[in-house]
Amino acid sequence: MSKSLYLAPIALALALTGCGGAAETEGGATSGEAIETVAAPEGQKWSTTVVQTEAGGYVMGNPDAPIKLVEYMSITCGVCATFGEEAFTSIRDDYVESGRVSFEIRNFVRDPLDLTAAILSRCSGEGPYFALTKQALSNQGPMFEKAQGMGEATYNGILQSEPNERFVKLAEELDLISYFQQLGISSDQARACLSEEATAEKLMADTQAAVQDFDVQGTPTFLINGQKIEGTSWNMVETKLKEAGAR
Repeated sequence: MSKSLYLAPIALALALTGCGGAAETEGGATSGEAIETVAAPEGQKWSTTVVQTEAGGYVMGNPDAPIKLVEYMSITCGVCATFGEEAFTSIRDDYVESGRVSFEIRNFVRDPLDLTAAILSRCSGEGPYFALTKQALSNQGPMFEKAQGMGEATYNGILQSEPNERFVKLAEELDLISYFQQLGISSDQARACLSEEATAEKLMADTQAAVQDFDVQGTPTFLINGQKIEGTSWNMVETKLKEAGAR
């Protein structure tokens, strides 16, 4: 049986619930000396240097940055959307561009809606990933409205369809194919990505690895240099970055 079927019993309501990682408490990264900036190669910017990682995420910035920030996020997580709105520009412009910090997003898929959107955010490869993920997060409201209008019977019927069809059908119901088409992904390209079972399998395997390796229990969850930190707000994360030397 395809591992994709493991998602079938998840109720539609799960995609519409809240989310959140650890509480806003002290702890995590240790304080360190201020780190010097690292210039990007001539003619390049660290913010446009994006590669996929062995952990299945996408990292922006200096690959040898001394401070490595990782966010485990879910596209159906409202707290993640809020964090992105508050933090993304500052992370990119104030930290990644300095060469001192790299920023990696790892999808932590919570439900079939999340998985469908995550597949589409990866459909154009490394370069557009961050922009597409940001746009997907901003589309939560319309996506949830479509999901609620779908009804449990239609939703469960889609999840019982063939593995190479279910995410295409779900994306159609959620208007995600047309939404991502406006962002530069053609309908044919989107359908091809959604039909690729290996992508869904890998995203779910990476999510299980996050639980096993870093005890990720909610989103967003952050790591700095491989150590999980407490807190889900940009204020808390930025404090930890500064403590690690990004100041």
